[in-house]
Amino acid sequence: MMKQLSSFFLLLALLHLCNKTSSQSSPSGASDVTSVLKKSGKFATFIGLLKSTQMDEPINSQLQKSTGQGFTIFAPTDTAFSDLKTGTLNSFTDEQKIKLAQFHIIPTYLAVSQFQTVSNPVRTEAGNDAVGFPLNVVSNGTQVNITTGLVNTTVDSTVYSDGQLAVYEIPDVLLSQGILGTGAPAPAPLPPKAKKASPPTSLAPSKPTIASVDSSSAVDLNRYASIVTSIGVAVLAALSL
Repeated sequence: MMKQLSSFFLLLALLHLCNKTSSQSSPSGASDVTSVLKKSGKFATFIGLLKSTQMDEPINSQLQKSTGQGFTIFAPTDTAFSDLKTGTLNSFTDEQKIKLAQFHIIPTYLAVSQFQTVSNPVRTEAGNDAVGFPLNVVSNGTQVNITTGLVNTTVDSTVYSDGQLAVYEIPDVLLSQGILGTGAPAPAPLPPKAKKASPPTSLAPSKPTIASVDSSSAVDLNRYASIVTSIGVAVLAALSL
């Protein structure tokens, strides 16, 4: 009887050990990115953005499968969002909000040490458009710097990391030309209007010419008057003889 009880308690101990090991290999919250963010208490706005754009669903689905490359998320704090110009987030269209959320998500798990060798620009869920969504991450071993062309920031701390999901706290919201819509090329200027052709100078009327004609006519008349006067004087002189 005692032998049977000993075997029973030994079996219970083994089961308890297996359950404990299993729970450690699957960290609590790893299958739910919002749960990971909630534990910190700093990311309410970012959680709302992920939920409103439904970007949390594919992340959670992929994490539960544990077959993909994982995810790296740069999570802006609530203070980061409050530092934006008043009304910025509310002024975004649904498409802009989706791009904003995607721009903070890298579809690959990256540990802090990997930022030293990562190829830039880093591809995000927003796409690999190096003009509209340029995410450059550089690390010197002690600090991780992030640039987007519009925002320069750093990684403040590691919120969570388990080999499949890495969440890093950042003090600024990552904005880019592709999100704000400022990267569109300016419209080409309109061609200059053609000037109305003026008539050639040789065909244009010339008043000075007319004036010169009138002047020459006056000179001729005066000359004829002088001749007539001279003839008249000569005739009178002849008659008087």
